[in-house]
Amino acid sequence: MTTIGSLFSGIGGFELGLERGMPGSRTVWQVEQDVFCQKVLQRHWPASELFDDVRKVGSHNLSVVDVLCGGFPCQDISVGGDGGGLDGERSGLWWEMLRVIGEIRPKVIVLENVAALVVRGLREVLGGLAEIGYDAEWTTLSAAQFGAPHLRNRMFIVAYPMRVGALQQQKPERRSNVEAVAARASQGKGNTHWVANEAPTLVCRVDDGISKWMDRHRALGNAIVPQCAEYVGRRIAEAGLCS
Repeated sequence: MTTIGSLFSGIGGFELGLERGMPGSRTVWQVEQDVFCQKVLQRHWPASELFDDVRKVGSHNLSVVDVLCGGFPCQDISVGGDGGGLDGERSGLWWEMLRVIGEIRPKVIVLENVAALVVRGLREVLGGLAEIGYDAEWTTLSAAQFGAPHLRNRMFIVAYPMRVGALQQQKPERRSNVEAVAARASQGKGNTHWVANEAPTLVCRVDDGISKWMDRHRALGNAIVPQCAEYVGRRIAEAGLCS
């Protein structure tokens, strides 16, 4: 069984996609500080061990996993941020993630961040991974490539112990936003395709006068598109990186 550990888990989009792309895999621990997101994770991964602070985890309390995934904070990297990059207060948590990677030494690391990382920190990320013995390959995937009605370009980095690259292969066919919407409309699904058959949430936040929808929208806005992660997971499985 391939085991997965997740940092900056959010609502679990990364884990969901990787589990789908790597049949037989299982998420065994997650790290997330947001209370709303924690409740979502506990509902969908009740057997997974949950931690709340990436600065307080490491080899002393995390089990060794085959795959470590995480979308570290993008606020200081995004074009809408302050431009602090990996020196910023939030995106600088990348260095904590690198520390954890060095301590537990997973077979595969999967990272996600905004496309602007290529000019605001990619060199440092790749350099940090190389210093602890990992090679890496990277690409940009768009949610629209997988049928979503929006672009959401994100960089994905797959790292593994230094050896000849194993993932280089043609990316999935790109489809424009208009083409993606048209494809779903022809199936009678329209723009509601991504929320069809959605179960009502059982996580409420009304005791402080704030609607649960604010938490939900923030969590979804920060989430990793599972279909993108699933594609990456399939590629990892096909390359035999966890064997």
